[in-house]
Amino acid sequence: MNKEQDQHFIRMAIETGRRGMVENLGGPFGAVIVKDGVVIARSSNRVTSIKDPTAHAEVMAIREACRVLDNFELKGCELYSSCEPCPMCLGAIYWARLDRVVYAASDEDAARAGFDDQFIYEELDLPPEQRSLPTRQILREEGAQLFREWIAKEDRLEY
Repeated sequence: MNKEQDQHFIRMAIETGRRGMVENLGGPFGAVIVKDGVVIARSSNRVTSIKDPTAHAEVMAIREACRVLDNFELKGCELYSSCEPCPMCLGAIYWARLDRVVYAASDEDAARAGFDDQFIYEELDLPPEQRSLPTRQILREEGAQLFREWIAKEDRLEY
């Protein structure tokens, strides 16, 4: 993409976030997914309107793009976000295998507006037993058995 196209799509993401915010669908975030210069999905944040903490703009746009392309991977696609993706969205972006991310506002800008994800980054750096969310591993061998079954499954679809 060239600079003008990037600016066009990032402005679209910002406007999508603005519209969702004005319509009280969720927070001030928007995302657009583009493939070969064509918008294939866009969404605003929908956390409060559909009562789903995972309904961030980027995740909702990824879901829609996968539906449109009938695929669980978004190789060849780019994501434009009104704000730097949070840890959850960044994980979804990596899992979807998007080619590139372009964003406008920073995570510091979001934090000043009350959307502070820094604690998640700090928690991820800690061993599970030291995190503020109580975490305990049990029945590891039984859980690991699923992976052995997966490896043996001849008709598995790799991802």
